[in-house]
Amino acid sequence: MITIVDYQMGNLRSVQKAIERIGGQARFSSDPHEIAAAEQLVLPGVGAFGDAMAEINRRDLAPAIRDFVQTGRPFLGICLGLQLLFEQSYEHGTHRGLGILPGDVVRFDLPDTFKVPHMGWNTVRKTAPSPLLEDLADETHFYFVHSYYVRPADPSVMSLACDYGHEFCAMVSRDNLFATQFHPEKSQANGLNLLRAFNTLDLQNAPGS
Repeated sequence: MITIVDYQMGNLRSVQKAIERIGGQARFSSDPHEIAAAEQLVLPGVGAFGDAMAEINRRDLAPAIRDFVQTGRPFLGICLGLQLLFEQSYEHGTHRGLGILPGDVVRFDLPDTFKVPHMGWNTVRKTAPSPLLEDLADETHFYFVHSYYVRPADPSVMSLACDYGHEFCAMVSRDNLFATQFHPEKSQANGLNLLRAFNTLDLQNAPGS
């Protein structure tokens, strides 16, 4: 059973439907005890970083999310759910994140020939092994919608890179923690394959874990 963190910011139902489509089970929860005790956890997110952290803190979910990651059980962040893992974001001011990964979140600063937000299909390339990417072909397309991107302080956590004016981090992997800037639930077969790998993840036996 996959638990999806419900903090009223994100396309929760589409994530749930995608998980069910690949044969998994998913439920929503905004209860800190249920989140900390989940078998697998997904942190989705759409919207502004500061608003999201305010809602997470208002529901007292930050300690539960941090505690879950420490258990070694599988965790997946999606889009804003990736950005929230980092120490701070500069979206409409400076906002503290969950601080699970060192680094920050910054806005694309690109020539006028590039539209911001970065929206639509783009290709990714592997930069490091990850249990979720064993069957991923090079130059695979995923669907992106974002104006900000993460800058990990430790480059070794980046497992997928993408180019939009310059290289940016499209996915991180560290032990049991995985998070994507793209939306797997909107990425058709490629996204479903990634969700399927997460749903069936055996961290004790997975190569690259």
